[in-house]
Amino acid sequence: MHKILSLAAVLLLSASAFAAEALQIDTAHSSINFRVRHMLISNVPGSITGITGTVNYDEKDVTKSSIDATIKVTTINTANENRDRDLRGANFFDTDKFPEAKFVSKRVEKRGDNYVAIGDLTIKDVTKEIELPFELSKANTPMGPAIGVSASTTINRKDYHINYGRVMDNGGAVVSDEVKLEINLEARPPRKEAPKPATDTTKK
Repeated sequence: MHKILSLAAVLLLSASAFAAEALQIDTAHSSINFRVRHMLISNVPGSITGITGTVNYDEKDVTKSSIDATIKVTTINTANENRDRDLRGANFFDTDKFPEAKFVSKRVEKRGDNYVAIGDLTIKDVTKEIELPFELSKANTPMGPAIGVSASTTINRKDYHINYGRVMDNGGAVVSDEVKLEINLEARPPRKEAPKPATDTTKK
């Protein structure tokens, strides 16, 4: 009986930990993976890993949850240094002027067994509302309660002034307009800082 009560107490504390405060996005365990069609032949993969922000998670009603994420586009990586330099340049993301992208949800809707976050995606100097279907998972980890968000969508890069338009001799685009995104976020309560030792003012 004592073990059952102890387990119930742990579960109750875990649930309250989710509801008590905004969860922080764990940058080390979060990423955006993307794929772009190259010369109508292959899909070139890449990733962006610099994601920070908060997730306000409502344990009782997920539709009341929200997300505010900032993405450091300067971390873009396609495993090709020259290509990555081009992607950071003026023909694409122009990271000297626009080093960050941002997603801020407006609402979360339940559709069937899944959820959709509707919000504003800002890339460069353009903000557009998008729908982001996602799956949610949660667990108690050695570092405390955590949630995972897995989402996917497709955007048109030209909607965000990424207008690189070189074409091949046959008229096909060197880089497709559509970009497929896969987002994986992990979020947990912020770590509590250890209290600093009191300063002894009696010694000079």
